[in-house]
Order: sequence, then structure tokens, then C-alpha cells
Amino acid sequence: MQTQLAPEFAATPEGLAAEAILRKCVHCGFCTATCPTYQLLGDELDGPRGRIYLIKQVLEGAPPTRSTQLHLDRCLTCRNCETTCPSGVQYGHLVDMGRKIVDAKVPRPLGERAVRWALKEGLTSPLFDSAMQAGQALRGVLPASVRAKVPVPTAAGHWPRRQHARKVLLLEGCVQPSMAPGINAATVRVLDAVGIQAVIAPEAGCCGAVKFHLNDQQGALAQMRANIDAWWPRVGSDAVECIVLNASGCGAMVKEYGHHLQHDAQYAAKAARISALARDLSELLPDIAASLQGQLRNVPQGVVALQSPCTLQHGQRLRGGIEQHLRALGFDVRVAQEAHLCCGSAGTYSVLQPQLSQALRTRKLGHLQALGPSVIASANIGCITHLQSGTDTPVRHWVQVLDEALAG
Repeated sequence: MQTQLAPEFAATPEGLAAEAILRKCVHCGFCTATCPTYQLLGDELDGPRGRIYLIKQVLEGAPPTRSTQLHLDRCLTCRNCETTCPSGVQYGHLVDMGRKIVDAKVPRPLGERAVRWALKEGLTSPLFDSAMQAGQALRGVLPASVRAKVPVPTAAGHWPRRQHARKVLLLEGCVQPSMAPGINAATVRVLDAVGIQAVIAPEAGCCGAVKFHLNDQQGALAQMRANIDAWWPRVGSDAVECIVLNASGCGAMVKEYGHHLQHDAQYAAKAARISALARDLSELLPDIAASLQGQLRNVPQGVVALQSPCTLQHGQRLRGGIEQHLRALGFDVRVAQEAHLCCGSAGTYSVLQPQLSQALRTRKLGHLQALGPSVIASANIGCITHLQSGTDTPVRHWVQVLDEALAG
């Protein structure tokens, strides 16, 4: 796609990066076939190809409008289009740049600004835990729309303290310890069972995804630098073999620290090193499954319906590993139709675009429930909470399902 950048973008690193991405697009339209919002709305401007044209126009000097902003807002950033694209167009990076430029030129109404500020500051705040506890205490009297975002409180269970020669860094996450404390605890127990010690850097916080995708990119970069500083003493001394992320949204973001900080002279090399060490928990499954053969005491007899988050299968390009290794351990793992499509969670999307989000959740749950599962397994806290709000079938992280089978 030929592009003539406007003077304000022509000599900037961002403009040149956007132009390189645009030049790979050949207008084929394969991306529209796998775009969730295009399938729901049938509007070319609510598909990747249409959004690429909108961003191209802005980069060439056309003034963006509220309509431009709306079409970019409706994008889930699921990156399904990247998996589909035969030309390797990095649409996710392009839409991030497009949103930043459009938001700088098109002021949002006060109400929108307030909600987005509350999300990016509230979800990543140290006070989130107290707010979640208060919400859970009052859950029975909350409006249905709010109650759907407040999971029933659960106990984390035992947290092993044994020492092992093999060590990994584990990011606890910003909302996961409060919303589903059992996920981190189950991760530590499963790793402990196979002789791997999970080490926590308490100074590490949010991975940066929440702020970045709400277009507070500077705030997100600050969080990335803070995490690098927290991890570096352990990484730099080779005390740990990798950084494990058990929320696929965090994994997708940490693996791109090197990209986002490539122009930061102080952090570029460190960020690249951190990204190279980042591993989704599922990438440890070959070791875990091999070590746990014959040790599982209570493998569930029912169907485990697997929902693979977009940040896992499209963002990190990890597909098939969870079902392969859990099946090898005796689980009846099944994958539903349209497994490639987003469930509608997409970080804060379910709050900002509730109608589209709920339509996608209904569609996803319809396919999952058709499998007759005893449990639905996922790999990201956002997907788990979003899906659970629409079904009575338990929705768990796959490591919790494995941990329960191990414990008997």
C-alpha cells in the first residue's frame, strides 16, 4: 500500500514504522473473514482493512473525526487478523499508533475521559485489592452489570515455600491476585511439584497492558521500566531461567517490551533481554507434563472445554500446546467451533463496548456449551471473569484444573 506521509509524520520513528507496516498490506481482505467486529457489524470500517485505510488517511494529513475514533475504539486488538494475514502486516502495532495520533487530535467527551481514566488508574492501583474486597462483600446488592465484574471470593490455598535449584520469576499481576488468587497459588503448587521454584519480585506491578491499550502509552512505558528494574537483579545474575506469565495478556505485553522500549537508550537492551526471557506458563507444559506422568490422582472424567485467549493464540502465536499436553495427562480436552474468535473480554473492552462484548461472549459460550463441559478452561484472567459472568459452568484457569487433579 503506497503511502505519502504528511510532513508532521515523515521524519518521525513512529511515522516511518507505520509506513513500513502499511506497505505490507496488499488489500486482499482475508483479515475481514476473521475479524470479530466485522462479522458482527458488517461494516468495512469495522474490519482491519477499513481501519488501516482510516489510519493511512490520518498519516497522510486528513483530519480525523469522532467517527474515525469510534471505528478504532471498536477494535478488540485481538490480532486475529495478524494470524490470518498472508503478508505479515503488524496490525496491532499500527492500530496502537493510529489510536495515539487520533486521540491527540480528537478530544473525547468528558464522560468518556472519566471512565477511561478510572479504568487505567483504578485497575492498576494498590487500592484495587481493597476495592475488590468491598465489592465482593456487597456483591449481592450490586447492579447486575457491576456484579458481573466482581467474582465470587475464593481462597488461594497453600503456597509452597520449598527451595529448588530451578527457579523462575513469576509476575503476580495487577488484578489477578484480588480477583482470582487461586491462579497464582495453583501455578506455584504445580511448578513446585515438578521441582521448579517460583520467585516473586514484590516491586513488580502491572505489565503495562491496561494503560497502553487505553492510550496512556507514557504511563505504560513507566510501568514497563519499573518491572525491568524490579526483575533485573535476578535476571542479570542468571538466578532465574525465565520469567513466567500465567495471564496470557501479560505475556503478550512483556514479550513486546523490547519493541516498545527500542528507542529508549537506557532501557532498550534490558527490555530486549526481558522479552527474550518471557514465557507463557503453557510453554513450560512439556516439562510439567513429562514430570507429572502417573502422579495425577483425580483427573476429571468430564469434558474440559478449552477457550484459548486471543493474547495466547494470536498475540503470542501459541496454539495447540495446552490441549496436547493436558490430553497426554488424561484430560478430555476439547476445542469448540470458532476457537479463533475473541470472547469479547479484551481487557477493558467489555466495559467500554458492552454490547459488542456481550454479543461475542454469547457466541463464544454457545460453542463452548455445545461440548457439554464440566469445566471451561482458559489462560487469562480477563477471559475467565468475562465468560463466567455469562454461564453457570465453572470457568477456571487451566493450571487450576491441573492443580486440582494433582492434589486429588
